[in-house]
Amino acid sequence: MNINELFESVDILNISEHHANFNVCLHTPPHIVSDGIWGGHITEAPPLRSSFSLFLLQVIVIYTVTRALHFPIKKLGLPSIISQMMVGLIIGPSLNILEEDKIMLFPYGSQDTLATIASLGHVLFVFENGVKMDFSITTRIGKKEWVIALVGLLLPLLIGYTQLEIISTLLTQGNGVNNHSSVVILMTQSITSFPVIASVLNDLQILNSELGRLALSSALVGDILSNILIISTVVFDVNQQVDGIGVNLVCFFVLIIIIFFIYRPTMFWVIDHTPERQEVKDIYINIIVGILFTLVWCSMLLKQEFILLPFLLGLATPDGPPLGSSLVKRIHVFGIEFLLPIFVATCAMKINFGLNFTIITTTTTILVVFLGHLIKMIAYTTSSLFFKIPLKDAMSLAILLNCKGVVEVAMYSSALDKNDLEPDIYTVVITTIMITNSIVHLMVKRLYDPSRKYVGYQKRNIFNLKPDSNLRILVCIHKQYHTIPIIRALDLCTPTPEYPTTVDVLHLIELVGRSSPIFVSHKMKKGVLSHTRNSYSENVILSFKIYEDEKKGATTINPYTAISPPTLMHEDVCFLALDKVASIIILPFHRKWSINGKIEHEDKTIRSLNCKVMEKAPCSVGILVSRFVHQRDSPLRLAMIFLGGNDDREALCLANRAAKDSSVNLVVYHITTNNKDEIQDVDTMLDHAMLKDAKKECSNLKTVIHKEIIVEDGAQISSILRQMIDEHDFFIVGRRHGIVCPQTKGLQGWSEFSELGLIGDFLASTDLECKSSVLVVQQQQLFH
Repeated sequence: MNINELFESVDILNISEHHANFNVCLHTPPHIVSDGIWGGHITEAPPLRSSFSLFLLQVIVIYTVTRALHFPIKKLGLPSIISQMMVGLIIGPSLNILEEDKIMLFPYGSQDTLATIASLGHVLFVFENGVKMDFSITTRIGKKEWVIALVGLLLPLLIGYTQLEIISTLLTQGNGVNNHSSVVILMTQSITSFPVIASVLNDLQILNSELGRLALSSALVGDILSNILIISTVVFDVNQQVDGIGVNLVCFFVLIIIIFFIYRPTMFWVIDHTPERQEVKDIYINIIVGILFTLVWCSMLLKQEFILLPFLLGLATPDGPPLGSSLVKRIHVFGIEFLLPIFVATCAMKINFGLNFTIITTTTTILVVFLGHLIKMIAYTTSSLFFKIPLKDAMSLAILLNCKGVVEVAMYSSALDKNDLEPDIYTVVITTIMITNSIVHLMVKRLYDPSRKYVGYQKRNIFNLKPDSNLRILVCIHKQYHTIPIIRALDLCTPTPEYPTTVDVLHLIELVGRSSPIFVSHKMKKGVLSHTRNSYSENVILSFKIYEDEKKGATTINPYTAISPPTLMHEDVCFLALDKVASIIILPFHRKWSINGKIEHEDKTIRSLNCKVMEKAPCSVGILVSRFVHQRDSPLRLAMIFLGGNDDREALCLANRAAKDSSVNLVVYHITTNNKDEIQDVDTMLDHAMLKDAKKECSNLKTVIHKEIIVEDGAQISSILRQMIDEHDFFIVGRRHGIVCPQTKGLQGWSEFSELGLIGDFLASTDLECKSSVLVVQQQQLFH
């Protein structure tokens, strides 16, 4: 310990096994700002003896090492908290490396300043997660989530408290010096933290999966019950005076009433007076931040955990845009990305493997933590199996709800500072959090695969659909301008009362300012809260409702809205397609063209979604490249390019449906080679049979023409396609991904977007200057 860097002198008064008392003499005035490397002759304040300069150097070191460790840790599939805690281990006293440098960088007294400022990161983390919680979801949570959460909370508490005296005796080795450690461990092992679970689910990319939604709902209930338990424990602390209990209780509930019955309605007034699609004014954000830090101070006055009232304030703040998203955007980078890793690192710096560990205390601590996890695992798994959840999913849910994170680390650190936890016990429990966190991520990835339910064993496509069956289509809308082109594409299905279509419209919105994904059925749920919908969604729904009315019983529209992270939106799309037994999903292309043919907008997030849906979809998929919006009062010049294969046969089925409309002039181009020695495999025979049936079915239709074109290589087909683009308004093509044939040989090197296939990509190319729309079809991928 370097004792002479920040203070005039530090004298050791007495030392016990885990504690020491010092007599510290401060400089007056204290050295805040440095005189520089060559200064210090007057005030004797070089950089390492000035608190502000030293603090900045500590922050730089912690932040740099954290980011350096984050990359390999992430590649191993472990959570970010592991890298933050490893920084604390490296720069703390646990590892005997660079000891002189660490003493110079973290002299006696400097860690207090660092931990105090970093604690603001914990406050902002708790407040942000409170804001992102959708508290109204508790009214929609079913019996299953309540039972799972209650059993998971109460069973460990009941079993633990019956053995509390034995645990306390073993932890304190019978000397009775501190019997709070067992209570702290028991409470912390029993609680479930919603922010931690939401963070873990986000890291595992299963936030809006079926298991993720169940885990979030159960964690929300468990967190609310845990907080009620903690509040009751703190308010009715037996160590407080009776008068203090009454005053604390009254003041605390007065503040809760103000937060939920004055502050929350005021925030809805702010939202109502904020213009649509605009952010909340800065003055309101500043007032909220001021209230936040005032409540932190009030929590400490009332002898509560300093994060308790900030959490309730966040919970009372309406989530999502415009208020919740604005708050999260303002505080996330500074609070979560910058201060929180420093806070976790300072907590991990308190770990010290150089202490004199006793076998009884260490073994008992590990055993208590292990039994706590085991009991919760049994509780969650048993209650999940009661509701007929598959065993693997039940085990995954139990593992997830057992996960510990920032909240638990902060609770242990606070207990250590209050002498409610011994340093050796603290070292053991924080180390177990690191180990269990790593195991949780690896085990859940092994046990739970959200995409396995989409694996196609049943045929859900247009090709295998019976002629008189209802065609179910799922269309996805991201922006308002996607609506009209999608509706024109639906016209190609030619719905009639005899051959109806059912269209499930999914409006996808990015999750901002919320932790929980939201899925709303507008047909089933007529009354949706004003803060969960806006006229933007209403306009999309209204456009399709008008389309439904125009079709007069031939089309049924079912509108939905999904609010989820962009990286996980494909889960909502695939799940709805599976649930509604859709035959095809139609997705908009990620590029938007202007009237003059130039690229106006490009969204890489939409492209990523399209690729993931094509990979995992439980049915056929179509990507619509919209360049031309056909007017219904004029004939549509439609072309279908057929080369062969599953995707082309699916595309031809769609073209045949479109041909039933007398206003559609269809030309089917069969592009083939002049190779008579071609091997007649099953696919080739199916292609010829389908073309023959299509010609026979459309033989009486003057609006349908079949042409056979013989080509030798990609150069010839590109020349032919260039001639076609001015003759047609709309193209339907198959994706034919991974199929190599002589007709397309040479086009692979020019392909830009693999999700469109070679022909579709060529037609969508900016170099071709094609103004026709293109629908690229991929037939359902079956697994045998």
